[in-house]
Amino acid sequence: MLNSFWEAARQTSVLGNTVADWTIAGAAFLITFTALPLVRGFIAARRRRWAEAHREQPVAIEIAALVAERTSRLFIWAVAVAFASALVSLPPRVARWIQVATIFIFWFQIGLWCMVTVQYAVERRRRRNDGPDAALSGSIEIILFVASLIVWTTVFLVALDNLGIAIRPLLAGLGIGGIAIALAVQAVLGDLLASMSIALDKPFAVGDALAIDGFSGTVEHIGVKSTRLRSVSGEQIVMSNADVLKSRLRNFGRLRERRSAFELTVTYDTPPEVLRAIPDDVRRIVEGQPNTRFDRCNLMTFAPTGLTFEIVYFVTVPEFKVYADLQQSISIAILERFRELGVQFATPVLAPMPTYAKPRQGD
Repeated sequence: MLNSFWEAARQTSVLGNTVADWTIAGAAFLITFTALPLVRGFIAARRRRWAEAHREQPVAIEIAALVAERTSRLFIWAVAVAFASALVSLPPRVARWIQVATIFIFWFQIGLWCMVTVQYAVERRRRRNDGPDAALSGSIEIILFVASLIVWTTVFLVALDNLGIAIRPLLAGLGIGGIAIALAVQAVLGDLLASMSIALDKPFAVGDALAIDGFSGTVEHIGVKSTRLRSVSGEQIVMSNADVLKSRLRNFGRLRERRSAFELTVTYDTPPEVLRAIPDDVRRIVEGQPNTRFDRCNLMTFAPTGLTFEIVYFVTVPEFKVYADLQQSISIAILERFRELGVQFATPVLAPMPTYAKPRQGD
């Protein structure tokens, strides 16, 4: 019975193919469309089991799982249709349309796999650091933009080449047109190249406090075209990346310690033995504070108003509030000690106000 049915199917022709050929093609389509999702689910389950048993997963399993997750059902459908269509004879126009659609869907999927690999590499770099990589976080958008531009341009050109389209004349035309476009959008390209320079050189990162051409603020966002700062007074400052790199930039976010230097002027009637004791007293006051490193205290100049001491010390933490609190504590302690020693601070001598003779009558 089955053999007779199969013989009849092999002898019956439908749309240029036997019923047996259509049956085999349909079975191939169903098997492919069912098997590939099962493989994707198997890889995802294997990844979950490995994650439960091991703290860190191998790179191959991670990439395979991510690639499987980003495999679209459209790609699976295209593979099944291409496999099934290869088993039957189709009209040239239909076969051509299937070929074109399959090639574009295939290379689109390749682009998705490349992008997920790039994202995995960036995320793995971030996880390998002890804490959040602020420099990498600020340049992720730029890295992904450049990577996507390269990947999708390459995918599009390779897909055209697979379809038999000569891409060399197209590349030559793009080169000539690219020169004209580059001249027309010099500012945009300049900002794009500047953003790539920021991503590679990392002169600053999100969260750094910057001073640029009289503007000060904390970096909020590093984009493809602009960098955004949040000023101390609250407003947002937007600067193009090209202008940022052309400016003299002070990055307080990379500050490791702060240097404090100030002067104290005492009167000339201060006894010499008290003058000799002042540097040691100032040293003890500074070293008695946390997060400080004393450098020096010296009698430097004979000023018109008195004897000037120069004091230098370092605050070993970068936070400005800590520096301000320590400066206040040290200043008050020095004032109290000077009062105990009977030392008087010199005050500037005010110049007398000029007097003018009252004009006489008749002058």
